[in-house]
Amino acid sequence: MADLKLPKLPDRTPVKLTIVLGSELNEALKAYADRYAEAYGTVEPVVELIPYILEAFLASDRKSVRGHKG
Repeated sequence: MADLKLPKLPDRTPVKLTIVLGSELNEALKAYADRYAEAYGTVEPVVELIPYILEAFLASDRKSVRGHKG
């Protein structure tokens, strides 16, 4: 095999999840989407933002995630 700097790409198969949110969290997510639109001038639906919000949260909490032995 050739020496490549790019590693093998991860599995990118999307997974659909269905969740139930409380009304307060739903309103908070709508408010976040509004702030996002103000900041970037692009309206994005809440459902499009949620995966990135979760990804950013998990990335910011790496130390806690690494320390967890499940």
